[in-house]
Amino acid sequence: MLSEILAASPATAAIARAFPNLMVGRESSDDAAVYRLNDSQALIATTDFFMPIVDDPFDFGRIAAANAISDVYAMGGTPIMALALVAMPVAKIGATAVQRILAGGEAVCAAAGIPIAGGHSIDSVEPIYGLVALGLVHPSRIKRNDRAHAGDALILGKGLGVGILSAALKKQVLDDAGYARMIASTTQLNAIGADLCARDDVHALTDVTGFGLLGHALEMARGSSLVACIEWPRVPLLPEALPFAQQGIATGASGRNWQSYGTAVTLPAGMPEWQRNLLTDPQTSGGLLIACDAAVADALVADMHAAGFEFAARVGSLEAPSAGRAPGTTVVS
Repeated sequence: MLSEILAASPATAAIARAFPNLMVGRESSDDAAVYRLNDSQALIATTDFFMPIVDDPFDFGRIAAANAISDVYAMGGTPIMALALVAMPVAKIGATAVQRILAGGEAVCAAAGIPIAGGHSIDSVEPIYGLVALGLVHPSRIKRNDRAHAGDALILGKGLGVGILSAALKKQVLDDAGYARMIASTTQLNAIGADLCARDDVHALTDVTGFGLLGHALEMARGSSLVACIEWPRVPLLPEALPFAQQGIATGASGRNWQSYGTAVTLPAGMPEWQRNLLTDPQTSGGLLIACDAAVADALVADMHAAGFEFAARVGSLEAPSAGRAPGTTVVS
């Protein structure tokens, strides 16, 4: 993972020493940087952009914007504004398509209650769109990805399978119901993250994106020196993705994810490859992964259901290392 290479750079520690107000930097592969402004405010800064995963320009803009803003919510923050990052082959796709992409991004930012206050655009070979997203959080309420406690419950906020649905779309086998599910999942804002910042019983927070559930659970386990224990039967799946997964449809990124961190993951004997592919499936604008006190987990899941996260589920726990279970590993049962 590139994030781990950057985190391990000797310059990372030097940056932390030179800039004491940098509360979260590269050291833990977290979702965003956080800089203390004063005793009651810290600035969250993050950026994300990518090439289209759907053909519809408006939907592409919506997905890219929701994905970028998610990292602010994953720090427990409230977004305040965004800057657009726009690289487009205008002569190839036309001004109307570009305008639709930008309109999609504006629509999601409006839903988040923030403006797109500026940005930068260039002409490029392939279309690329995303945001720089900025937010605020109280310095004592930041939700990092490396502060989980032994015995914490793990909650996942959205169902897995976005990558598989996008692969089915590329193969031209995705029906209207599957497309609608993919759009609904990828454009749903993780706004509940801003509410979690006030909860002392929520100890760590991240969002599941490109590295899949296993990869982001592993980051949390490594940062907290714990073992992430995932219970496969509890993992929520987007129902429209399931038949495609069982047919062997998967993204190339799913296999690369497994190659990059599979040595730190223990799977059940005989687990089918399609199930592993779902656990490593890259999620665009995926759900929050929450480590919280086990005593409040069921109530928190109920709160998430009430907030519109229908697939939210308790998927496992974080445990202290033990014989045969080294810190910074993931075990699936």
